[in-house]
Amino acid sequence: MSNGQSNQSNGQWYPPEWPDRIRAFAAGELTPVPLRRAATVLLLRDGAAGPDVHMLRRRTSMAFAGGAYAYPGGGVDPRDEHPVRWAGPSRETWAARLGLDDPAQAQAVVCAAVRETYEEAGVLLAGETEDGVVGDTTGEDWERDRQALVARELSFADFLDRRGLVLRSDLLGAWARWVTPEFEQRRYDTWFFVAALPAGQRTRNASTEADHTVWIRPGEAAVGYDRGELLMMPPTISTLRTLEPYGTAAEALAAAEAQDLTPVLAQARLEGEELVLSWPGHEEFTKIIPAGGVR
Repeated sequence: MSNGQSNQSNGQWYPPEWPDRIRAFAAGELTPVPLRRAATVLLLRDGAAGPDVHMLRRRTSMAFAGGAYAYPGGGVDPRDEHPVRWAGPSRETWAARLGLDDPAQAQAVVCAAVRETYEEAGVLLAGETEDGVVGDTTGEDWERDRQALVARELSFADFLDRRGLVLRSDLLGAWARWVTPEFEQRRYDTWFFVAALPAGQRTRNASTEADHTVWIRPGEAAVGYDRGELLMMPPTISTLRTLEPYGTAAEALAAAEAQDLTPVLAQARLEGEELVLSWPGHEEFTKIIPAGGVR
């Protein structure tokens, strides 16, 4: 069971330390760590047979989810709340959509989604006007700014100001929300967004955490998961499956407003000597954990 993968036939990534942590949590010996807000983006482009999604494979050397496929994304930087040039729905509208009380926090989540997509995929959802989008972002000066963002030497607000750019929040659609289980060592409250690859831009593997990137049909990726060929965490494969019905990126974006953003949080319960791990509303991920391990 390398990299935490279970012995079941599909590619569900499973942290090998979870059984011990779950039992400690059930015994009251484990205090949940604070949640950190995060955002991730399902970047789409139209292909011959429907939209493809951009995915990256985490390096096998990574301590968490090594070898698993995921989307560009990461944690909110406190500076993502700094005032930014903004286009699209208001911060108040985004707060209502994301289930947050504070418009500044909603801005931070949206800002993190746009910033992380640029940091990890080189794609920037911003323009010089409220209805424009930048084109090529591959020059040396762009790369210097991107690296400064990654190193947290430059805030995203200052980056936009320096280049006279406006964040295009209207190019994002909120798609899902998953919360890391209470017994995990690193916990995130993560919003998943969809966005279309802007014309003139192209993705690249700019993430130090990834060793491979791919554009792939959601259905094709799901088949790879079902065969046990592609490792994924439950939020990843779940969001992939929900993209399958849409024939174009525009159709998926149009459908975002109707997606349920009720947070999905894994639950664990003891049944005799067995642990039952489940994600409410997502029965395919349920695991039975006997005293000797996972099955």
